[in-house]
Amino acid sequence: MLSEFDLIRQYFTRVNHNDARIALGVGDDCALINPTPGRQLAISSDMLVEGRHFFAGADPFALGHKCLAVNLSDLAAMGAKPFAFTLALALPEANAAWLQAFSRGLLSLADQYGCHLIGGDTTKGPLTICITIWGEIVPSQALRRDRAKVGDDIWVSGSLGDARLALAGYLQGVQLASTELEIAATRMHQPTPRIELGLALAAENLAHAALDVSDGLAGDLGHILTRSQVGASLFLDRLPAGEVLQRQSRDLRRAFTLSGGDDYELCFTAPRAHREKILTAGSTSATPVTRIGFIEAQLGLRLLDDQRSLVDFPINSFDHFLSS
Repeated sequence: MLSEFDLIRQYFTRVNHNDARIALGVGDDCALINPTPGRQLAISSDMLVEGRHFFAGADPFALGHKCLAVNLSDLAAMGAKPFAFTLALALPEANAAWLQAFSRGLLSLADQYGCHLIGGDTTKGPLTICITIWGEIVPSQALRRDRAKVGDDIWVSGSLGDARLALAGYLQGVQLASTELEIAATRMHQPTPRIELGLALAAENLAHAALDVSDGLAGDLGHILTRSQVGASLFLDRLPAGEVLQRQSRDLRRAFTLSGGDDYELCFTAPRAHREKILTAGSTSATPVTRIGFIEAQLGLRLLDDQRSLVDFPINSFDHFLSS
């Protein structure tokens, strides 16, 4: 039987991080960090709870990937470069096979982005994963939610809706072929944090405001509108649907691209003059980007068709305490 400290030592301790910013990592009461002079720290936390954010019995490798990916996505939305994270993990039991797969999924993604595990906590309890992540950014380059300007274009990275479609497939709300469900479920279980795009938008001062889409495009964009005290119009049928969602009905495409959630794409606003540079940044970072609307002075969110006529379509978003 693994003890708490055996578990940490065997699956989550790494000695050679080769990063001067980390003076002390896993193994003491606190980690010690030396921030880079002239940089701000960007810090975010996310919690994943079994039965709420993922199904019981979820693949541990994919779960390890996702729990870090959603935190990396927050850094991407600020234009911050990741460098360290902590892991707080509640486990029903110390299952060696589960821990090995989970840590591989977690640490392989961490290695991809040069992000070092520097501490955390483990305990026995219902499966719950909480990560706190650190990144660095030049102070004047942070992509904040309160900086959208009237006249800005609204952009989104990648595609939307396949994660929500996979959930509907699992719950049998939508009938999908097994191959379709497998493709869509990849977006649900192993999202891609858009770090490279976020860094390019920040470094070149291309965007005014940004966030990551976790609870649905409409609801998350609403946070930018509220913080920036502006409104917006979206071209409903220009929202980039995922590979599987593209083949579904128009109403389902509209619903899941607009309000689906679990996409972890970047939504950002930028001056019209930057359109070509944004397309270049998308190409350089191997991330598709789509212009989907514009910021305006009239408060609220409006949906338009391609002729700029208003479309009457329900706008929803996920809330942990209001959603079932």
